[in-house]
Amino acid sequence: MSLQKVRNIGLAAHIDAGKTTVTERMLFFTGKTRKIGEVHDGQAVMDFMQQEKERGITIASAAISCNWKDHQINIIDTPGHIDFTIEVERCMRVIDGLVAVFCAVGGVEIQSEMVWGQADRYKVPRIAFINKMDRRGADFYECIKQLDEYLDAYPVPFEIPIGQGEDFKGTICPIDNIAVLYDGFDRVVTDVPGELREECKEARLKIIESLADFNDEILHLYLENMEVPNELLRKAARDATLKLLITPVFCGSAYTNKGIRLLLDGIIDYLPSPVDVGAVFGEDIENPEHVHKRDPSIHSPFCGLAFKLINDSYVGHQTFVRIYSGELKSGATVYNPGKRERERVNRILKIHAQEREDVDAAYPGDIVSLIGMKYTRTGDTLCDINKPLLLEKIFIPPSVVEQKISVQSPEDEAKLGKALRKLALEDPAFAYRIDKETDETIISGMGELHIDVIMNRIETEFDVKAIGGAPSVAFKETIMREATGETKLAKQTGGKGQYAHCVMRLEPNPVAGFEFVDHIRNGSIPKDYIPSIEKGIKNAMEEGVLANFPIVDVKVVLLDGSYHEVDSSDMAFQKCGSICFKDAFSKAAPTLLEPIMKFSINTPEEFVGDIINDVSIRRGSINSMVQIRGGAQTISCNIPLKETFGYANQLRNISSGRATYSMEFKEYAPLTEKLTQEVLEGL
Repeated sequence: MSLQKVRNIGLAAHIDAGKTTVTERMLFFTGKTRKIGEVHDGQAVMDFMQQEKERGITIASAAISCNWKDHQINIIDTPGHIDFTIEVERCMRVIDGLVAVFCAVGGVEIQSEMVWGQADRYKVPRIAFINKMDRRGADFYECIKQLDEYLDAYPVPFEIPIGQGEDFKGTICPIDNIAVLYDGFDRVVTDVPGELREECKEARLKIIESLADFNDEILHLYLENMEVPNELLRKAARDATLKLLITPVFCGSAYTNKGIRLLLDGIIDYLPSPVDVGAVFGEDIENPEHVHKRDPSIHSPFCGLAFKLINDSYVGHQTFVRIYSGELKSGATVYNPGKRERERVNRILKIHAQEREDVDAAYPGDIVSLIGMKYTRTGDTLCDINKPLLLEKIFIPPSVVEQKISVQSPEDEAKLGKALRKLALEDPAFAYRIDKETDETIISGMGELHIDVIMNRIETEFDVKAIGGAPSVAFKETIMREATGETKLAKQTGGKGQYAHCVMRLEPNPVAGFEFVDHIRNGSIPKDYIPSIEKGIKNAMEEGVLANFPIVDVKVVLLDGSYHEVDSSDMAFQKCGSICFKDAFSKAAPTLLEPIMKFSINTPEEFVGDIINDVSIRRGSINSMVQIRGGAQTISCNIPLKETFGYANQLRNISSGRATYSMEFKEYAPLTEKLTQEVLEGL
């Protein structure tokens, strides 16, 4: 199939907007499935994990391909819950276009804003689908208004509804000047009803006016009051969408099979092919300032990006890769420039949700799974051995919730270690560590639900009965001022001793994170020992100083030192670097950093005062208050994660169950000296 006829798209939205149901209907109408799977009864094709079936939500992104009007559409369905936002992030990195799904009742919600921001980060062209138009309270034009005000999306309706809520019967297509009426799986294409012709005319004029800003030919026809051909409108709309100038908006109700076929048409008409996206660019591995280009052609050197890893009980370790250029054959050897390692591709699989198909080769635009990767991790580049380059990596948000985990038998201890290693490989937002003082295992993730799913997977997939403690905050440590430390390590044991001497200065570095600067002059410390000092510093940062939390945002300047011709060694300087760093850190006004969460709370107006008071008690701050439909209010605020455990129950009590909220990670911020002391005393 021609690369021009390939669409790599993602579906993303706020939780419960219905994107998995949209995907299921797309698979049905394209003939990929013969039976419609429903999320609520655990039969959705794309929600195949046991945890997804039980909870009725999407947890892991799933990929599948289907065909529509002689085009191949590769679909990635992503989670809507904030705890699994890393799944959205890494899929945004590899898709070419996005279908953003919105609930016609809920409109633009906080996770919608986060998804939109992720798409902005990778400059992904997108179209919008306003779902659940048949629900009571649906308001198409309010959603359009919110898309414009909250997301700066420049939304342009390419469909308008015939009725809303219980009266929703179908849609009007202003470009073609037709109406589409629905009756179950059947649809009737007819002329626009007389009472809606003026509305259709206004909608078409809106499309023309929007596109006239970007297309001189349409502008000329518009100013001359001449008819604008439909094909010219579609071509101009496609160009404007690909340049992120407009967002075409469609509508319907996936659950009742309305609007999906027109959405499929919109995907083909307005979202890009790999050819439209064009070449990718990557850094030279030896000289980052030099950039290499890879065209989406089979004749270009091979390159691809690993964006997801899973462990499958049938085929083992799988690495999902988006192919950008060249040809990848089964059995080939490729290069991982980030790890400086060669990898052999034992098998190539095309993925269809939980099904898989062996193929001999993969080409530009393909999303495939590779078997045999030993060193490759999420965000790594794979490329031609003789033409290496490094593609842009994937942004990974920090883990903010921790939980102690233990097992009761030595046999389970070994199985737990194996399970945690595999889960950490799959999920870059999940981490684990061993507290060296207590020898306890601590796992961390994006939220309470994320941790809960991890615990469930440990038991169901790895047969380990693990006991989890109460979730806690994943604090970090940093410094507030400069300080200098000096350590001289001099031990003599009769034979060869240990000698190392370091002087270093620590500085707060909240913008750039960790930096190590070598200011050694005149060979007071040989160059060979400098990396050992840096390694010792990094080990100390992982262990922490105040309370075994990771240390961040510190600049270390190595100023001076000395060595011994016989007694100095790599290990001596590594140990000296660690001790010296801890000494300087203790003098530099050390403090804890806590994660701050951005909340969006939707509430009836009568509960606003009580909710604001509760936010204040939780050390929160109000960012804004916006009145939405029906006299309700949306409160945007920041609350420290430490104060949010159990918030769902409290909000339910305050509002008699009528308020809802969403939250996302915003930033790490320093605790006051008093609160730092309280946290340390409570550990």
